[in-house]
Amino acid sequence: MLICEGEAGGDYYALMTEAMHRLLLERGVLAPEDVDTLVADLTAPNSGWGARVVARAWVDPGFKARLLADGRAGCAELGYPVREAQLVVLENTPALHNLVVCTLCSCYPRSLLGQPPWWYVSKAYRARAVREPRAVLAELGYVLPESVKLRVHDSNADLRYLVLPMRPAGTEGWDEAALAACIGRDALVGAAPARVP
Repeated sequence: MLICEGEAGGDYYALMTEAMHRLLLERGVLAPEDVDTLVADLTAPNSGWGARVVARAWVDPGFKARLLADGRAGCAELGYPVREAQLVVLENTPALHNLVVCTLCSCYPRSLLGQPPWWYVSKAYRARAVREPRAVLAELGYVLPESVKLRVHDSNADLRYLVLPMRPAGTEGWDEAALAACIGRDALVGAAPARVP
């Protein structure tokens, strides 16, 4: 089962985090503005940025080609700086589905998508996504047809991935904002399809 270790004890970890925060402030190791800056840096990017990148690729074939050729440059066109060394964009098709994992730790395009989902950093996901990816997807609520080839991509410190999910049927003529609403965070790593809200 894909459960994050310690998830049930979230109150304990919140309490320990708060205690550590207060201790660092009291001892002068951190100043309050340092903490505010760090939190702002961590929370500024969010999966909405990735959704807007995908929505643009769905409506602009030229942008899509540039994004697939160079993920960092494509994101920069829309004003989203990707600070990771390299960003590769993987396109899902009716015959091919891409799933992203980091088996070593939890490498994730944070500068574009913000913090990863809890399950992405869990040891269970990191270990099982490579060995039994279809089972992991099913546990996350996405049953991939056996006829679709599944590729698992392992992120690392120098290489991050963004999945370009398939555009949902029935969205022809939609504007970018409406299309972006179809793209959840999990779709951007291949753990879910894009869905009409």
